[in-house]
Amino acid sequence: MPPLKPEDDTLRYLLTYAKVIAVVGHSEKSHRDSYQVAHFLREAGYQVYPINPRVTEIDGHLSYASLRDVPAPIDIVNVFRRAEFLPEIVADTIATQAATLWTQLGISDLGAAEQATQAGLNVIMDACIKTEHQRLQIHNLALD
Repeated sequence: MPPLKPEDDTLRYLLTYAKVIAVVGHSEKSHRDSYQVAHFLREAGYQVYPINPRVTEIDGHLSYASLRDVPAPIDIVNVFRRAEFLPEIVADTIATQAATLWTQLGISDLGAAEQATQAGLNVIMDACIKTEHQRLQIHNLALD
């Protein structure tokens, strides 16, 4: 079983070359972490797709009910849902052929991590993508 947070060089590579990030559990409420992180990622230049079946739009961005509904290849699936939902999210991530599964602080499941790893996904769990982006001072080459 690989570590749930890879070395900095791997994180730097993943964040530098990603273009599209799907945020599972993206809230429409501006005080929620998922909203703030998604906003940061958009400001950093990523194409961010909200995944939230309860709303149709968040700040002018179409919200999708499922990862499987996103109309573009996904580089990173960033998860803001409780760990009990990870097996289903991993299955959807694998089905969409996304490269990376990234769960936010406090969210991890070793079984889901193993399933994702066996499917060839990069797996980061229990780490804030915004914090790591800032800490590593990422300049996204794929967006230039």
